[in-house]
Amino acid sequence: MKTQSLNPVHTIAQPSGSRVKLVFAGTPTVALPSLKALLDSDHEIAAVITQPPAPTGRGRKITPSPVEDFANSHGLPVLAPHSISEIASELRQIKPDCIPIVAYGQLIPRELLSIPPSGWVNVHFSLLPSWRGAAPVQHAIWAGDHITGATTFILDSGMDTGAVLGSVTEVIRPRDTAGELLERLAETGAVLLRQCIDALAVGALQPQPQGSEGISYAPKITKSESRVNWQMPAMEIDRRIRATTPTPGAWSTIDRVNLEPERIGCGPVIPVGPELFPTGSIVPGEIVVESKKIFVGTLTLPVELTTVTPQGRKTMAASDWVRGLAETPRFFT
Repeated sequence: MKTQSLNPVHTIAQPSGSRVKLVFAGTPTVALPSLKALLDSDHEIAAVITQPPAPTGRGRKITPSPVEDFANSHGLPVLAPHSISEIASELRQIKPDCIPIVAYGQLIPRELLSIPPSGWVNVHFSLLPSWRGAAPVQHAIWAGDHITGATTFILDSGMDTGAVLGSVTEVIRPRDTAGELLERLAETGAVLLRQCIDALAVGALQPQPQGSEGISYAPKITKSESRVNWQMPAMEIDRRIRATTPTPGAWSTIDRVNLEPERIGCGPVIPVGPELFPTGSIVPGEIVVESKKIFVGTLTLPVELTTVTPQGRKTMAASDWVRGLAETPRFFT
């Protein structure tokens, strides 16, 4: 069955006189555009659910989530349980009509899904049923997709399997990192979410089951999986580094004379043409400094390394990193 597609600019008109009670669930910065969009609507946000304060940064200081910070600054009641089951009674007392949820960070138990009559409306950053799971944006770039998007759907007990309310598409640009693409999707997804809540409020939107074709999965990418394999073709290395920027962060190691191997974070690379280096002139992992630029060999053509993050230090230009070394390392391993 074809899913309903909503254009965030003009497809659905704003309904009038249809105020519903919401509880918003979300945690990281990517959830803020959706919370802001709903706060600017005619609907009531009775409370905000978020993850509890957690250690962040080098100092591991206990810090509220970005959503909690925003909610506190706007006078919204905050619920931050370690387990969302702890607030079941509070949710039943609030009696929300709908619970929009964006990157909350906990699975919602079956007994909580039925509390709001209109369900939990999730914003997922892919065109479902493609890339179900925790890292849809990273996997879309990793796989070399040209188009992705955001989808709103009714949360059920499966992994991103619920009935779809709407979707918007987004072009993946050739140099997009996962962080840049997610930032754009957070904005377009927020507009889509508000339109869906508006439409649900007046009974103008009917959830549609997801199709059975084109299903793919996007599990969380681990730090070990983000290690750069210089034996791969340049275009694949480029995609994998962009897919893991900024998190979990691509990395490699260098061997240093009389020193332990050093772990180096690798920022996005730029594939270069054969006019600079004939095929095979630089072997995979070999580091070459040319005209103040840093090139690394791959299975095919070399790539230019733009930024690095030395172990225990801040991100810097690759040229500054090499210039500060006593000797230029010969290989990434």
